[in-house]
Amino acid sequence: MPLTRRLLHAALLGLTVLAAAPAPAQDKTPLKIVVGFPPGGSADTLARLIAENLRDQYGPIVVENKPGAGGRIALQQVKRAEPDGHTVIVLPSGPMVLFPHVYKKLDYDPVKDFTPVSLIANFQFGVVAGPASKVKTVGEMVAAAKAQPGVMSYGTPGLGTLPHFMGVLFEQQVGAKLNHVPFQGGGPANTALIGGHIDYKFDVVSETAELHRSNKVRIIAVTGAQRDPQVPEVPTLKESGIDMVAGAWFAMYGPANLNPAVRDRLSRAVAAAVKTPALRERLIGLGYEPVGSTPAELATAQANDLKRWEAPIKATGIQLD
Repeated sequence: MPLTRRLLHAALLGLTVLAAAPAPAQDKTPLKIVVGFPPGGSADTLARLIAENLRDQYGPIVVENKPGAGGRIALQQVKRAEPDGHTVIVLPSGPMVLFPHVYKKLDYDPVKDFTPVSLIANFQFGVVAGPASKVKTVGEMVAAAKAQPGVMSYGTPGLGTLPHFMGVLFEQQVGAKLNHVPFQGGGPANTALIGGHIDYKFDVVSETAELHRSNKVRIIAVTGAQRDPQVPEVPTLKESGIDMVAGAWFAMYGPANLNPAVRDRLSRAVAAAVKTPALRERLIGLGYEPVGSTPAELATAQANDLKRWEAPIKATGIQLD
């Protein structure tokens, strides 16, 4: 065989061997962030912001909305997922710290069935007065409620929600009785408040801040330890003479038994993302206090809130199926 043909034959043989050799195994499963609420809501917005900031490290990320049952459907999906780091959930604290005290038969254990990854952000609630109420301070609100027990009404996004129990905690703290009116979401509660059908509302500050700025409603106090940057002129309950500080948070969890190395890598990535100037500014603009924590810090926050809400909720006697 002439030299040229021999070289060509050898080259073709080499290409054949390379083509037949198996490619290195690569894990192409994308990271999936499950959200238990519809697109466009607070949890969905936060999950997509986190996903956008993790893509450099994790590649394409899927945000999957599984709304229903206050987030419990999504929690079931994550509970059943393989603990390989490919499936996590971003959710508010309610399903992890309130629901165990509210539901008679909860189909998950918020501690045993999930692995804490990172606390993302804190947020607080507002005590909001509508046109039907002439009060301008919490002191006036409490005095009016004590003068007419059970007459003054307050609306929330629903029975058993965080705003509902913010109202319950407020009642217990000030020794006054209000009439709770649950709605199917924050939007209908706002409509009722503006229309004068209810007197007050307890809800996330960001859901009412624009209405407050346009003088359609009045946020007369906020529930956090510090004033909310969205409405810096509004005092805290503490400043108003009410010994109550209460808030909530958004966090990321994985299924139980998540590999520690995988968990820690994801936790560091989330914490770093939350602390970047661009995302931090965006979160503050949406009414959140950026955090970014270790798994242990999230576990501690959850344990503290589980304990904190037990007595106030049991005192109401509320039990849901």
